[in-house]
Amino acid sequence: MKYGPFTVGGAVNMLSTPIPQAAEGMVQLEAGQFGENRLHSYYGASTENTGWLLETHQQRADGFRDIDRADSADIAKEDYLLKGRINSAADATYRQQLDIKLQYSEEESGMSYLGLTDADFDRDPNRRYGISAEDEMQNRHSTVQLNHSIQLSDSFTLNTQAYYNKFKRDWFKASEGDLIAAANGGDTFAQAVLDGEADYDFGIKHNNRQYEARGLQVSGDWQLATGGVSHELTVGLRSHWDEVDRYQPTENYQQIDGQLSFVDKSLPNASNNRVGEANATSFFIYDDIQLSEQLTLTATLRYEDVELSEQRYDDPERTIKGAKAENQVDEWLPGLGLVYDVSETWSLLAGVHRGFAPPGAGSQDGFGPELSTNYEWGARFNGGNLFGEVIAFFSDYENAVQNCSVAVPCDNGADSGTFQLGEAEIKGLEASFGTEWALTNGWNMPLRASYTYTDAETTEDSDDGDKLAGDNFAYLPENVFALSASLDSGAAWRVNLTAAYQDEMCVNTECNRGGTDRFDYTESLWVWDAAAHYDFSQDLSAYLKVDNLFDEQVIVNRGPDGARANRPRTATLGMKFVF
Repeated sequence: MKYGPFTVGGAVNMLSTPIPQAAEGMVQLEAGQFGENRLHSYYGASTENTGWLLETHQQRADGFRDIDRADSADIAKEDYLLKGRINSAADATYRQQLDIKLQYSEEESGMSYLGLTDADFDRDPNRRYGISAEDEMQNRHSTVQLNHSIQLSDSFTLNTQAYYNKFKRDWFKASEGDLIAAANGGDTFAQAVLDGEADYDFGIKHNNRQYEARGLQVSGDWQLATGGVSHELTVGLRSHWDEVDRYQPTENYQQIDGQLSFVDKSLPNASNNRVGEANATSFFIYDDIQLSEQLTLTATLRYEDVELSEQRYDDPERTIKGAKAENQVDEWLPGLGLVYDVSETWSLLAGVHRGFAPPGAGSQDGFGPELSTNYEWGARFNGGNLFGEVIAFFSDYENAVQNCSVAVPCDNGADSGTFQLGEAEIKGLEASFGTEWALTNGWNMPLRASYTYTDAETTEDSDDGDKLAGDNFAYLPENVFALSASLDSGAAWRVNLTAAYQDEMCVNTECNRGGTDRFDYTESLWVWDAAAHYDFSQDLSAYLKVDNLFDEQVIVNRGPDGARANRPRTATLGMKFVF
C-alpha cells in the first residue's frame, strides 16, 4: 500500500545496478541463434563522499519469424544509465545523501499485430504474412530522477524524490484481424490476400503516442516505541501529473502481385487525435508494529485523488475541439497484515487490503474506479535446506474495470476508453517448495517448485447485459506450474534444467456460456529450458543456455490479430568478466 495508484495486486520493485562501494566493472557478451547478440557492461567507483556508475545494454537480433517475400523481423535496442551520489561525512550532525539517475533508451523492432490462421500456424508457426512487412515499432525513453535524504535524528529520516519520465513510440502496423477471422472461417479470398496471391487495399496506422510524467514525493521514516511496542512508521505525500498525446495518421497501401506500394496518407480523425491528462495527489501511512517477539502487525492507509480529462480534436491541426471527457475519483484504501512466528521454522500470515485502480483518461464523469477487497492467508516454513509456503487468496471485486485498446478491445468492441465489468471474484492458491540435496564429492542438487491455481468469474449480471454471472476472465490460466533442478559441483560447474507449464486460456469472457470452438482458446504448453555455467576463475565465467529445449511451439496467444507461437528452440553462448 506504499505504492500506487494501482493497489489491486502487488508491486514489483525494479532495481537498477547499484553504485559499487569500490571501483568495479563488468562486461557480459552473448551470441545466439536468429542473429541475436547482447552486450551488458558497467563501471563505477566510490569515495567516502561520492560515487558514480555508467552502464549500457545493447541488443541486436534478426528475430525468429520469417516474413513472406521480405526479410525477417529484426530488433535493435540500446540503453544507457548514469548514476551519481554525493553524501556527507559519516560523523556529520545531519547525515545527507543526494542521488541522481539519468537514463536513455531507444528501440527499433519489426514487431507486428498480425498473427496467423490456425491452418497456416500448423504448417509453420514462425511464418509472417507479407502484408505486415512494413510493420515496425520505434520508441525512445528518458528519465531524470533525484533522491535526497537527510537523517534529522537517530530515529527520523526525511526523504524527497523528484522524477521526470518521457516515452515516445510509433508502432507502424497493419491491423487486419478481419482477414484472419475470415480465412479461419474458410474465406478463400481472405486467404489469398494473406498469401499475397490477391490484390488488396489496406491501411497501416501510425500508433503514435507520447507520454510524459513528472512528480514530487516527500516521505518520512520514523522509528519509535509506544508502551513497549516498537513502530517503523513511514508517512508520505506525492503530487503527480502525466499526459498521453495521440496523433495517429494512417498510410494507405496496395498489395499488387504480392508487393506493397504506398498510395497516400490519411490524417487522423477524432478517435486518433486526442490528449489525455491526469493529476493525482496521494497520501500514505505505513506502520510495521512489533506487538511481541513473535507477532508483527502491518497497518496501512492510502488516499488517492485522481482528476482525469481527455480532449479530442476534429481537425488534424487541432484548431477545432471535439468531444471532451472529464472525471474525478478519490478513495481511502486501508490495509492490515499479520505475521506470527510459531517457531524458528514456521510462521503464519494473513492480510486484507482495499484494492484500487483508476479508470482511463477517456472515462466520463461518474465512471468509477476498479475496487476490490483482497484477502490472503497462509503459512511459511524455513528449515535450512528445506523451505516452502502455501498462500490462499480471495479478491472480491465490487467493480472490475478493463482499459480498452486496439490490442485488447473491450467486450463492447471499444478500442479506447474504459469498460466496467461489474462484480467479480478471483480466488486461488499459490504454493512454492525448495530443498537442496547434498551429493558425493562436494556436489549438491537444489530443487525448486512453484504452483498457482486461479479461479475467476463474474458474480452478477451487468446492467447492460453484456456481462453475465458466471462469465470467465479472458487470458487467465487456471493452472501454472514450474519445476527447476540443478547440479552444482561446489566449484566450477553448474547445470540447470527448468520445466514450466501453463494451461490453455479462453481469449474472451464468454467461454463458460458454452458454444465455443478452438478459436476461443489458446493451447496449453510445457517448456523446458537448460543452462550450463563454468567458472574459469573468480572473475571470468562462461555459460550455454538453450531455451525451449524440445522445440515445442503452440498457440500461446490469439491477440490482437491471429494465432501466435512461443519462441522456438534457441541456443545462446555467453561470457561474463568482472574486474
